[in-house]
Amino acid sequence: MKVLVIGGGGREHAIVDALTRSPSTSEIVCTPGNPGIAAQVRCVATPQEPDALAELAQQEGADLVIVGPEGPLAAGVVDALQQRGIPAFGPSRAAARLEGDKAWSKAFMQRHSIPTAQWRSFEALPAALAYAQAQSLPLVVKDAGLRAGKGVTICATHSQAEDALRAIFEQPGAGVVIEEFMVGQEVSVLAFADGVRAVQMPPSQDHKTIFEHDQGPMTGGMGVICPYTLGPEVRQQIQTTILDAVMHGMAQEGIPFCGVLYAGLMLTAGGPKVVEFNARFGDPEAEAVLPLLTGDLAAIAHACASGTLDAAQVQFEDAASAVVILAAPGYPGEPQRGIALGLPLPAANQRIFHAGTALQAGQLVSAGGRVLALQASASTLPAALREVYALAAHVEFAGAQYRRDIGGRLGLTPDA
Repeated sequence: MKVLVIGGGGREHAIVDALTRSPSTSEIVCTPGNPGIAAQVRCVATPQEPDALAELAQQEGADLVIVGPEGPLAAGVVDALQQRGIPAFGPSRAAARLEGDKAWSKAFMQRHSIPTAQWRSFEALPAALAYAQAQSLPLVVKDAGLRAGKGVTICATHSQAEDALRAIFEQPGAGVVIEEFMVGQEVSVLAFADGVRAVQMPPSQDHKTIFEHDQGPMTGGMGVICPYTLGPEVRQQIQTTILDAVMHGMAQEGIPFCGVLYAGLMLTAGGPKVVEFNARFGDPEAEAVLPLLTGDLAAIAHACASGTLDAAQVQFEDAASAVVILAAPGYPGEPQRGIALGLPLPAANQRIFHAGTALQAGQLVSAGGRVLALQASASTLPAALREVYALAAHVEFAGAQYRRDIGGRLGLTPDA
């Protein structure tokens, strides 16, 4: 198959990298791509909106399109591709609402008895402020729209909640979800979905705040460990009460879900509960999970798009993977761009995924907030962490921000 990948970040670099190991792939094209992706496959520039992307897929003669980012999914790129008869790995615009509209997503969970935090949604500031003031602390304030993982504030005071709410409602047409604060370990469970069934990938754990010890503002994700150990009973509970319930509920409502179903979960004393759903590979979870995939990604994605996924297709190496994000100074605010980058040659078990890079006069430079996703695989998580931090030590990136405690919540260290 000739496969077109949509997107240009670290997630898409990981997807492209996995496709290069895919026996059923004859050619890979990416739009818009990035310098790291361009070193592996051909990249094409085109407007990143549904009709232009569908036109490109048709012109390229793509047999399959894999959509990486949430933006094109929410805009309806899969619908545009399907109208042209092009198989697409990703949810329709209606199904992508599971991620794109947090208030709708919460109501969907309520309709289908999917465990999640207690919540209320608001479309006006006064009512939101009044509700927040009456709640016990801490509480969680979420922008109801797409914010690249950064629209969440954990509020320790009512004043902090008020500031978060006012900031969200400064945007036209804004909405918020206010939730109870859940206590427990957070874990990401991604699953391949074909509209009927969802097949789990290895669980992982992202580290979302900018600073070590889970301090500072939320980011799109600063590092991942995979697998996060879950017992068979918990995995089955997640499958039955969450993943299967989503697939059944979406089909029942006439919007079957195809693509990657990402369940961000909190392992509470009362069992796994949903923090949020995403409608695509997580970033940076993809950079940790996909290097362990031994199955054929193109064949899996095509089976999902055609509603014929077989669980036997989904195979992963029995190994560990760790990812550390190198972010630009200023992130998660306005990042510094144009910082010269010097990359070492990674070992066979290491990868450097480009997330926010560009070429200026032949020099690789930073061009975003999260700039590089460094990954290493090994037989154990401590060994993988040791390898990925050794790789980080050899990257030339002035002022780079990165957390040195990935895996620390579980007592994991690179030297353990």
